Amino acid sequence: MEQLETYGWSDKLHQLKQQSPHSSLSHGRVAVVHRTCYEVISENGLLQCELTGNMLYGKPDYELPCVGDWVIFQPFDEGKGIIVDMLPRERTLYRKKSGTVADRQAIASYVDKAFIVQSLDDNFNMRRAERFMVQILEEDISPVLVLNKADLEFDRQKVEEQIQHIARQIPIFYTSIHRPESVSLLREFISEGETVVFVGSSGVGKSSLVNALSEKAVLLTSDISASTGKGRHTSTRREMVLMDGSGVLIDTPGVREFGLTVDNTDSLAEILDISDYAGSCRFKDCTHTNEPGCAVQEAVDNGLLDAKVYESFQKLKREAWHFTTSEHEKRKKEKSFTKLVEGVKKLKGI
Repeated sequence: MEQLETYGWSDKLHQLKQQSPHSSLSHGRVAVVHRTCYEVISENGLLQCELTGNMLYGKPDYELPCVGDWVIFQPFDEGKGIIVDMLPRERTLYRKKSGTVADRQAIASYVDKAFIVQSLDDNFNMRRAERFMVQILEEDISPVLVLNKADLEFDRQKVEEQIQHIARQIPIFYTSIHRPESVSLLREFISEGETVVFVGSSGVGKSSLVNALSEKAVLLTSDISASTGKGRHTSTRREMVLMDGSGVLIDTPGVREFGLTVDNTDSLAEILDISDYAGSCRFKDCTHTNEPGCAVQEAVDNGLLDAKVYESFQKLKREAWHFTTSEHEKRKKEKSFTKLVEGVKKLKGI
C-alpha cells in the first residue's frame, strides 16, 4: 500500500474530491505522462491509465492531466484504469506552447518549489534564469536558483555580479554531484510532502541532481561527451520521483524556448529588482522607455542598474503583454463563436 500523504495528499485535496460526482472512486497522482496513457500513483501502487472520451476530446490540451495532477479513476483489469475526473489545479507551472501565439502548456502541478538549474559552464545564462523566475512566481511557486557543476572552473565573482539583482529575493545554491555536501544542503531544503520541479536547458545536469538527491539511480543520464566535455541531454519526458522520507521531485526535459504566459506585467519590475527605481518615476504610468523623469532610465545611465537587466525587463514585458493581448483576443473569438452556435440552435429549435 502506498502512503499518498508522502506524495502530497492532504485534507484539502480530500475535500476537493468530495465535490466530484465520482468521489466514491479511487484517486492518485500522475507520475508520468506518455502520448496515449498516464502512469498514476495510487494507494494500490502504480497503474497505467487512459482518459475517458469526454476528457480527451472535451478539453483543450493544457487542461489535460500533467505530471503532479491529482486524478480520480475507475480501476479495471490488473494495474489499469480509466481517468474520469481531475481535481482543480493549484500552483501549476505553465509555459507558452512552442509555435503558438497564445496557447499554453502545463509542465507540472501542485508544485511548492521550482529549482531553476543552471550549469557553471557555457550553459550559464542569467537572462534564461530570469525568464524562468518570472513565470514561476506568476504561479505562486517558490523559485530557487541552483548553480550546478560547481566542481568546474568558473569565475565566481563574475557569476555573483550577474545574479546580485535576484540574490536578495530567492535562495541560491552551488551544487555538484561530485561534492556530496552540496547535494546534502539542497536535500535539507526539501521538506516531507513538498513537490519540487526541476527546470532548465539541456545538459545542465537536472536528472543527475535528481538521482543524487534521491540517492538512487532512478533516471537515465548520459556520460560526459568526449568531444565537448559536457553532459548530453537525456530526459525526454516529465517524470515524478519520490525521495526517501522527504519530498517529491519532478524532472523535466531541457527546453530551448520557455515562453511566458504572464498576465501581470507590473510584477516584472519587482521581480527584476527595479521597483525601487520605478517608484521614483515622475509619472505613475511610466513605461520606463522614453518618458521624461524616468528614474529607471536614469539608474541605467548612472550605472546603478545593469543595462542588461533593464533590457531583459523590457523584453519580458513586451512578450508578456503580447501573450496577454493575444489570449484575450482568442477568448473573444471563442465567445463569439459560441454565441453564433447557440443562435443557430435556437433558430433550428435544437
